[in-house]
Amino acid sequence: MLSNLAKLYSYKELLYNLALREIKSKYKQTMIGIGWVVFQPLVMMFVFTAVFSYFAKVRTGDVPYPLFSYCGLVVWAFFSNSVLKGMSSIISNINLVTKTYFPREILPLSAIISSFVDFLVACLLFLLLVIFYGIPFTGYILMVPLILIIQIILVTGFSLFLSAFNVFKRDAGYVVPIALQVWMFLSPIVYPVNLVPENYRALYMLNPVACIVEGYRSSILYGQMPSLRELGWAAVVSLVILVAAYIYFKKAEMKFADII
Repeated sequence: MLSNLAKLYSYKELLYNLALREIKSKYKQTMIGIGWVVFQPLVMMFVFTAVFSYFAKVRTGDVPYPLFSYCGLVVWAFFSNSVLKGMSSIISNINLVTKTYFPREILPLSAIISSFVDFLVACLLFLLLVIFYGIPFTGYILMVPLILIIQIILVTGFSLFLSAFNVFKRDAGYVVPIALQVWMFLSPIVYPVNLVPENYRALYMLNPVACIVEGYRSSILYGQMPSLRELGWAAVVSLVILVAAYIYFKKAEMKFADII
């Protein structure tokens, strides 16, 4: 694995160029360009605010519901967009895969980098919302980089696995988007964890996405120390998924050119 990582590093310029191409092509000839990055979560924030805050009267403590939901939606958008784009990255670059040699994991990684840039832009609006609603920053915000690293590890693991799996089983292109929608509602993206019956909460928090979202909200919105037990669990699960996915990917990539 170390030799594969060293080889991957030697192709860092190709990774940079492919990520840049992905970012430029994504918003080419669109009316609002990169504004689409914040448009989608903003629209979803308004919809869920109407449903959960005004109609269902869901309580989110001292944090206004629009800010609460936008935090979850931005985190989820980075996860789901990275997984979906990473999954299709191999089969959408047939010419590169069949005609040129390079570490194939560069393709899903470039998709993740592209989604990460979108995530950073969406976070700027989140920061403005935090200031607008007068949420004070505390020292617990220093936990955010650690939570972000765990999230990136999880995203990379799923993207690597699905990008290779999708080459052999194209059904993944239909199943995964549905699974992601279900997963979103099984995670505390638009509702607080305290809505989950206490008897099921321990099982519910086995979901690493739930631990990550709760970690962001605790450290930024509620000014509290995130649960280290939950973050530790999310980190272990994410690392196991990443290592297993990378091993699977490297074994599968030798057959990509034949299958595609």
